[in-house]
Amino acid sequence: MIAVRLGVFMSLAVVFPAVVPAHAGYPDRPLRLIVPFPSGGNTGLIARIVSQKLAEVLGVQVVVDNRGGAGSTLGAAIAAKAAPDGYTLFLASQANAISAGLYSNLSYDIIRDFAPITMLAISHHVLVAHPSLPVKSVKELIALAKAQPEQIRFSSSGSGSSSHLAPEMFSSMAGIKLLHIPYKGGGPAIIALLSGEVSLMFSSPAPAFPYIKVGKLRGLGVSSTQRSTLLPELPTIIEAGVPGYDVATWYGLAAPAGTPMEITTRLRSEIVRILDFPDAKRLLAAEAYEPRTSTPEEYSAFTREEVEKWRRVIKSARIKVD
Repeated sequence: MIAVRLGVFMSLAVVFPAVVPAHAGYPDRPLRLIVPFPSGGNTGLIARIVSQKLAEVLGVQVVVDNRGGAGSTLGAAIAAKAAPDGYTLFLASQANAISAGLYSNLSYDIIRDFAPITMLAISHHVLVAHPSLPVKSVKELIALAKAQPEQIRFSSSGSGSSSHLAPEMFSSMAGIKLLHIPYKGGGPAIIALLSGEVSLMFSSPAPAFPYIKVGKLRGLGVSSTQRSTLLPELPTIIEAGVPGYDVATWYGLAAPAGTPMEITTRLRSEIVRILDFPDAKRLLAAEAYEPRTSTPEEYSAFTREEVEKWRRVIKSARIKVD
């Protein structure tokens, strides 16, 4: 009888083989990190840290796939449609939250179509003025702008960029009107400010700080809730008279929705460890970024808040790009 039962069991094992999860040996081939911007800049720095360090700890290559275009939406659409098997990752950022309110015909949803893994890094803007502008504080700037509506020009890296929306949010909260002059990138935008072609810019900290220190630009405030360790003498814009003003530049790591939780959990664990490496902290600090990890739930909630915040700013300023 035992022999018969054993024979039946063996025959069933042939018909119904043991189920082994497809990701049991994960990862066993290279990963792809989709970056929705051209190579270079702060995005390139974050991508390099993540791809190189993740490759070291996982033992497989992590290939950076730059898919720039359409305000980060091209790369996001490609990532959203990728197989949810853990072999495609997406470098998300503030730009994706902005795009959700800026474009009306997106083929993906930044919340629904992605599995959040963790936030990666965060930085803030610094409000800088050309020395010819007769203001030395945010309060003086607001007073001058109220006396001269739409006369003070500010530069940005392009319509719909964070350097465009940060001052639009500032203007709305301060009850003033500034004049937007868009440029093709952050480099040309800060050159325009240095030349006096425009008077203001909400700049990334790293390119602005050297000019502030030598007096070629005047720092008025930072967009964070706490003062910058690089220029602690600069007040926050909240301190300077605009309560509640808080604008961050951030990056996060996500995967296509449906990626197995075991994989995203492992990836998060490795990323948290990577961003605690001294060399990773040093590279980020050089560009005025700090590591900022989170749980998937915290990252998802933060993204939702960012989408809603920028949607309100876009609507209020009546910004359209499509």
